[in-house]
Amino acid sequence: MQFGLFTCGYQYLPLETAFRDAADFGYDYIELWGGRPHAFAPDLLSGEAKEIRRLTQRYHMPVRVYTPEHNAYPYNYMLGSPLQWESCMAYLTDALRAARLIGAEYTLFSVGHGGSAGADVRWERMLRSLRRLSAAAEQEGQKILLETLTPYESNTCTRCDELATAIREVNSPALYGMCDVVVPYVQGEDAADYVRKLGEKMAHLHLIDGDGVSESHLIPGDGVMPLRQMVQDIRAAGYDGMATLELVTNYMSDPTYYAGLALKRAKELL
Repeated sequence: MQFGLFTCGYQYLPLETAFRDAADFGYDYIELWGGRPHAFAPDLLSGEAKEIRRLTQRYHMPVRVYTPEHNAYPYNYMLGSPLQWESCMAYLTDALRAARLIGAEYTLFSVGHGGSAGADVRWERMLRSLRRLSAAAEQEGQKILLETLTPYESNTCTRCDELATAIREVNSPALYGMCDVVVPYVQGEDAADYVRKLGEKMAHLHLIDGDGVSESHLIPGDGVMPLRQMVQDIRAAGYDGMATLELVTNYMSDPTYYAGLALKRAKELL
């Protein structure tokens, strides 16, 4: 597997610190968090993409995945009026353009909470959104990674079968799926089924530990998940590609220390 450093936990530090750490520790790539102050899509389109390109060249560290901040204030394509939906579509289309400018191959989206709307209404809104975004991705030469979330975070597309169905119904060459291993674990699913059921559409992994009862993302070894067996099963099912160690906000007190520890433990799983 190729291990990626997620930059979200570095948001109180200069972005260059994350790139330097990734190079020093031996990460293979960056998954770039798309929020201010580091890499908000409108800022990248207004000229700041050149700084990301400078960092990738200086540290020989590619940005392979761009993950714009969404599903919360002020952008969630699963909630709001038609005007708000169009605004969110414009923002996420900008994210696809920004990803192209910084040389990322993939832009990562997930499905936010759909509120109190019925299941059929939520599903159709999701498909309409993904069709719009997939068409934009095709034009930009981008690939979309669609991530399932835990039921603590969303009420739409939280299971492997739902993800496979969504990809099939959108039917775009630009739309791929991925697995954050916390999601199947809290729902009693087999993470390796993402590989089996998505086949060639399985393109990314978030490798992290969890407590089994929430969406919490913990350093490998700090939670209760049988990660060694999960990784073995995922590889045996046929996936051995990108695996981002998705440390988010739990470790912002010292992201350098925890990024190094996370990679050490992840490599031990192999």
